[in-house]
Amino acid sequence: MKKKILMIATGGTIASKETEEGLAPALSSRELLDCVPEVGEVCEVHAVQPFNLDSTNVYSVHWLAIARIIEESYAAYDGFVVTHGTDTMAYTAAALSYLIQGADKPIVLTGSQRSAYSRDTDARANLSDAFLFAADDRAFGVRIVFDGNVILGTRAKKTRTRSFNAFSSIDFPAVAIMREGKPFYYIEDAKPTGAPRFYHALNENVFVLKMIPGLRAEIFDYLDAHCDGLIIESFGAGGLPNYENDAFCARLAHFLSLGKTAVLTTQVEREGSALDKYAVGRRLRACGKILEARCMTLEATVAKLMWVLAQARGEAAEVLFDRPVERDIF
Repeated sequence: MKKKILMIATGGTIASKETEEGLAPALSSRELLDCVPEVGEVCEVHAVQPFNLDSTNVYSVHWLAIARIIEESYAAYDGFVVTHGTDTMAYTAAALSYLIQGADKPIVLTGSQRSAYSRDTDARANLSDAFLFAADDRAFGVRIVFDGNVILGTRAKKTRTRSFNAFSSIDFPAVAIMREGKPFYYIEDAKPTGAPRFYHALNENVFVLKMIPGLRAEIFDYLDAHCDGLIIESFGAGGLPNYENDAFCARLAHFLSLGKTAVLTTQVEREGSALDKYAVGRRLRACGKILEARCMTLEATVAKLMWVLAQARGEAAEVLFDRPVERDIF
């Protein structure tokens, strides 16, 4: 029997047409499906379109909306394909990985670097691969399917702005590649058993502080007042500068004393943080309990901290953040 797949169309370049203001989402879900009539041979596709946005405008409200559609439709379908803009696709994939845990059905995100309306486009291949992967008996969990690669939702990052191979799997292999319409698995885990766990809240009061040389510690005046969680995107293996009479450490200690959560990550794309390697990193231990993202992508770090702080605070939040979800942290 054909698999039943629900397509959730959300906009993005794949659904865009040229306007006087530039490319903007305009194609409907039906128009996208018309680009890949061949998928009808392997799956029965139904479609919904909760919004039609450039993914620059997609954030936590939309992540929750997509997760809610999947939860409400989960029993009726064998898999899900989310068409999405590339700019924030990795954030959405990471968020869905935390909002929907233990899914034994595939939740596939895809898009394109050029509109499906264009003659020379990657949209048709990506759409076809996404549906064919979603129809595979062995597929499950949140995945990005793009340019023939199948990437864990917690491991994906957009690393190119124009090329068709826009996404990379960071510090972890792609789990599969698509060959002639079928997945060739590099990593094949057993499907989860039991019902998936759906979560319904994210804490948006999370801020990413990207360190630059000479940044002033007064930035914490804002952070103290507005943020429940802070991600410090530090240099290299990790650490804070000790100029300004060690003001950064003092302000971070105060931030933590307010019952807030801080996570240290690195600006370097691969190989992760190593807080204990250098003196500037080890000194952070004196500032209070700071978590370490290690090899997590920034997208996964942001989404996980939002999810964690919607569930717990204090020590419970620390335990939850360090608990691996979909191979997000090692």
